[in-house]
Amino acid sequence: MSDLLNTPLFDLHVELGAKMVPFAGYAMPVQYPLGVMKEHLHCRESAGLFDVSHMGQVILRPKSGDVADAALAMETLVPVSVAGLAEGRQRYAMFTNDAGGIMDDLMLANRGDHLFVVVNAACKDGDIAHMRAHLSDVCEVVEITDRALLALQGPMAEAAMAALVPAVAQMKFMDVITVASDFGELWISRSGYTGEDGYEISVLNDHSVALARALIADARVEPIGLGARDSLRLEGGLCLYGHDIDEQTTPVEAALNWAIQKVRRTGGARAGGFPGAEKILAQLESGVARKRVGLLPQGRAPMREGVDIFESETAQTPIGKVTSGAFGPTIKEPMAMGYVVTENADIGTVLFGEVRGKRLPVTVTKMPFTPANFKR
Repeated sequence: MSDLLNTPLFDLHVELGAKMVPFAGYAMPVQYPLGVMKEHLHCRESAGLFDVSHMGQVILRPKSGDVADAALAMETLVPVSVAGLAEGRQRYAMFTNDAGGIMDDLMLANRGDHLFVVVNAACKDGDIAHMRAHLSDVCEVVEITDRALLALQGPMAEAAMAALVPAVAQMKFMDVITVASDFGELWISRSGYTGEDGYEISVLNDHSVALARALIADARVEPIGLGARDSLRLEGGLCLYGHDIDEQTTPVEAALNWAIQKVRRTGGARAGGFPGAEKILAQLESGVARKRVGLLPQGRAPMREGVDIFESETAQTPIGKVTSGAFGPTIKEPMAMGYVVTENADIGTVLFGEVRGKRLPVTVTKMPFTPANFKR
């Protein structure tokens, strides 16, 4: 643990009794005394506070002063419409490579005179180098190192956050605002990684502990660790980079077609022009050999990452693999996601996962496993 980086909230996590574990080069709380199951359910029923300060925060500031230039430059790296993103709005995106694989997934916001980008912790050094290599002629690429990032998630998140910053109550899903507060200037998006309503809040390091304390002082809010964060996002049908998506997986295989707007597809006004476009656009038109699906194992035992999926109890060759699996506290049963060959991907198809030498039935199901509660 001594070689790990600490977030600005490290001492608070220890004070709150968190069990700290290594994650993406940081010491992070995996759970608090409440425990993973109760933390998960509390977030679904009330509100949970997550420290996500290990993630990368980056500003793309256009040298011309026109954010449209930064947006068009960013479109050379991602298959989504950045130029079509209105001021004060955020969008999910992914960096692709020349083979059409996903280098990372990220959030992009138009903040008026610049773009704000949040990338995954394990990929942030590579992502920042990638942006600097390809965007520096048009944009200043500025890594933000003086800010923590908190996520407040759950049906009571609005009430708890609005008690401190009233303006957040007017926000809709994927809105972004910059607002003055008792905790300095806050950069807030109405988004998250749980399938629940909530916010991600970028706060100056020096004010981060005070903000976290103010939020958990609210009886509706409990601190939540990485363990529950993982089961919450899996119930929400959300991908974890390096597991459910990676450089060998295209957005179409990953069932992320919804994130690629028509304007970037074949026939669109700004079609292609991003790494791997030829392959990705062809897959959008013609389909893929395998695809990401939801899986519900029968029985009580979860099917974990790496479990091979077979078409029958006696088939010799796997037709897929589990990429994430856990017990779902909200749905009260095991759940998984993974990839299977497309002809076996229809909802309701019964397949078999091999667990400790035994073939156990698993049913292809739609995701999310629990309905999303975003404020539209």
